Amino acid sequence: MSDANDPLAVSLFSEIFMADQLARNRIARILPRGMELSHFSVLNHLANVSEERSPAQLADAFHVTRGAMTNTLAKLEWAGHVHIRPDWDDARRKFVSISPAGKKARDAALAVISPVITDIVMEIGPDKIRSILPILRELRTRLGGEVGPTDTPS
Repeated sequence: MSDANDPLAVSLFSEIFMADQLARNRIARILPRGMELSHFSVLNHLANVSEERSPAQLADAFHVTRGAMTNTLAKLEWAGHVHIRPDWDDARRKFVSISPAGKKARDAALAVISPVITDIVMEIGPDKIRSILPILRELRTRLGGEVGPTDTPS
């Protein structure tokens, strides 16, 4: 039986939560005007998978409610960043794809995010980052996260 107050486990999750919060805050501040982190995440996901997804599939991928995903998709559709179409075989379902404007918006966001992330990687050291990625991926998998297209080694 494991110790419920294992200092290593508490330290690990404290660092993960703090790093997550700091990264989200830094990225949210530099995103193009009107873009939220959730918008960028969905656009980036759709750009990486290069195929349509249902709102339910997107909600599952991001571990959010269908209502939350519907809200995000409505904002993205209003901005012209995604196309939402009915499923021709089942009118109750819809499919979402990234639009050309959405690809441009995602690319603009990446253009401001990449230098910040690159600077951090260079400060820490690319070899250190490469060495920790498999551990973080295993942690994500054990926590129930989906393995995505960005999981290719660099």
